[in-house]
Amino acid sequence: MNLKGRHWVMLWLVLFLVVTGLVVTRQTSSFEAAKRLNALREEHRALAARRAELERQIRVASSRQTLTEKGARGLDLHMPSDSELTDFVARPEQR
Repeated sequence: MNLKGRHWVMLWLVLFLVVTGLVVTRQTSSFEAAKRLNALREEHRALAARRAELERQIRVASSRQTLTEKGARGLDLHMPSDSELTDFVARPEQR
């Protein structure tokens, strides 16, 4: 089979269209992947900010001042004076 000039032109045109279609498909999928990546980065930033806020709330809630106030108000506790403190000395076990 001997291909004439117009057949070669048609073959190259089809090949060009196939390659162009592949390039467009690849670029479209990469744009979608970039959008997903940006959305995930934004979500990560939001979650990191939320985590920092929660850690700050934990530090405030577990601070000595807050615990002392809550203990005094809700449980009728008070800060011990020096005479109410007892030091325990740990001695090694004797066998």
